[in-house]
Amino acid sequence: MIREGDRVILVGSKREYYLRAGPGKFGSDAGEIQLSDLVGKMPGDQIQTHLGKTFSIRVPRPPDLFVHGKRSGAPMLPKDIGMVIAYTGMNKNDHVLDAGTGSGVASIYFGGIAKLVDTYEVRPEFARLAEKNIADAHLDNVIVHPEDVLSASGVYDIVHLDMMIQKEHVVHAYSLLVPGGFFVTYTPFFEQTFVVLDACNELFSGGVNCFECMERELTRTARGTRPSTRVAHSGFLTVARK
Repeated sequence: MIREGDRVILVGSKREYYLRAGPGKFGSDAGEIQLSDLVGKMPGDQIQTHLGKTFSIRVPRPPDLFVHGKRSGAPMLPKDIGMVIAYTGMNKNDHVLDAGTGSGVASIYFGGIAKLVDTYEVRPEFARLAEKNIADAHLDNVIVHPEDVLSASGVYDIVHLDMMIQKEHVVHAYSLLVPGGFFVTYTPFFEQTFVVLDACNELFSGGVNCFECMERELTRTARGTRPSTRVAHSGFLTVARK
């Protein structure tokens, strides 16, 4: 059941809107809706505007938060986040350290799977935004730390970094991992990737692999079907095991 303050998505015939249930009203060319009328509704219920236009109610999941949540920059794409989850075998027993939180997109995905996520963001304004997005996702197992990841301590099954990475970050990540744990980095450029690879090859005896995950949509028109011409590269993932 939707409570006051919950995020919802109203899905119409052509558009969808990311709103918060509670006081106030929302208006579009389809008419107005009292946001308080959303409280007590269930996902899949319908609500009408004062003009009689109907919207279906959807509760956001991580892909919706990726699309609609407020951003502090360019987040990791779902395809890359999925590779992190797949290649580490992230599961409900894992303690995960994430750094370079940004707007919290990766942390939200991880929080829906892992037992606990500690995410570090050195920029205070980004950390505050991430906390709001994570709260909207109703995740109480994701903790935002507004500080440098080099200050992190503890023991983790997985360490994931999406930030400017130096050798000292790789060394510190290695010191936090349990034996058999995974270290993963997302880097957009070759030069940054080489820093990670060289450091990992010195430290990790369980194997080091680097991947580029390519994703191309299919475009289908009356003329025919072909891969989209949109740029498919986003970044490189380096996966190392202790």
